[in-house]
Amino acid sequence: MKLISFSHLQIFAIAALVAVACSAPAPDSPPAYGAPPPSYKEPGMPFDFAYAVKDDSTGNDFAHDESSDGQVTSGSYRVALPDGRTQIVTFTADHDNGYVAEVAYEGEASYPPAPVYA
Repeated sequence: MKLISFSHLQIFAIAALVAVACSAPAPDSPPAYGAPPPSYKEPGMPFDFAYAVKDDSTGNDFAHDESSDGQVTSGSYRVALPDGRTQIVTFTADHDNGYVAEVAYEGEASYPPAPVYA
């Protein structure tokens, strides 16, 4: 009977091959890559809020109101623009349609006269 002798390097190589073979996923298991599983959507909570600021000394004039029934959020916000107009955004948002906004302007834009250079 002849004994087979292995060097340390050969034993390490065999152990490494066995470790790699044992760590491979089974053929019937799902792959570890790909799209993530669908996320769970938390149910919405109804809410309602509003605020407004109008400060004549600084020219600040803006407001925001918003409400939700837990499914659809809707509201509007407005801001005084430097050109004298007021921008008004009215919106709705839900999981099916996303954020949908309508933008409107009130007033006429006016600009200061151009400076005269000598």
